[in-house]
Amino acid sequence: MPKCLIIDSIHESIFEILKQSNIEIDYKPNITRSEIIDRIEQYQILIVRSKTIIDQEIIDKGRNLKIIARAGSGLDILDTECIRSKGIAIINSPEANRDAVGDHTVGMLLSMLKKIHTADFEVRRGKWDREKNRGYELGSKIIAIIGYGNIGKAFATRLTGFGCEVIAYDKYNRDFGNKNCREVTMDEVFKNADVVSLHIPLTDETRGLVDEHYIDCFKKNFYLINTSRGEIVPMKSAVYGLKSGKLLGVGLDVLECEKLTELNKEQRRFFTYLADSRKTLLTPHVGGWSYESYEKISKVLGEKIVMNFD
Repeated sequence: MPKCLIIDSIHESIFEILKQSNIEIDYKPNITRSEIIDRIEQYQILIVRSKTIIDQEIIDKGRNLKIIARAGSGLDILDTECIRSKGIAIINSPEANRDAVGDHTVGMLLSMLKKIHTADFEVRRGKWDREKNRGYELGSKIIAIIGYGNIGKAFATRLTGFGCEVIAYDKYNRDFGNKNCREVTMDEVFKNADVVSLHIPLTDETRGLVDEHYIDCFKKNFYLINTSRGEIVPMKSAVYGLKSGKLLGVGLDVLECEKLTELNKEQRRFFTYLADSRKTLLTPHVGGWSYESYEKISKVLGEKIVMNFD
């Protein structure tokens, strides 16, 4: 009977799915990294969300691992090269939280264009300024999606009712244009975009992608939304864009360091600027974290694990 170690809290719907396939579950959401290293040799399956980096130290100890499953979409906490070199299968569940992130991205976009968050702030303090809080209609904008995977597609689908033009660029995907978006080159994005929404994984290639040069490549001043990974848009770059006027607004669901008590001096300075700006919208990495997605992630992950063992 294969054994599965679950090292993060996860919706209980996965338990029955695994048990029906005679997979023994060891649910340890409070386990420490050192305990994982001591015990991992016993297991064929490891399920992780974000507790710890699954690196060579853990992989070398997990001599019997057949599957490492990430409850979520991003694989940046996994040393994928090392894992695959050991013949271990990698499973994740990007389709499970695409609706949640799609909804959240639309919410951020509407809030920035219509100045909902700043208007709410002012009215609560007794200030009634209609002209200052006049916004833009979404239908008047060209929305550029960078990365047209599960989440990029979900966002595009949600935009269809607003009458806006949707363009998309994906370096590793071709011929995906459809009624929801028009496939374009990155040069066309730089030329035409009013809004840029990032839906790409964190890799060596995308880390720090949105730097000062990237921002300056855009012909128009634009709004930027990042619901992917914080390291793709360094806070320094976001501040540069806002100060230069190139960024009209920034919506960040993710930050390069999300443990705010552990920001270094430079990061603290840039974060303070973003936190004080009326042109920013900040949320604590909750784009994909809905009540529905919490359950769907577990179900999708469980079904994929069972399929890999059949």
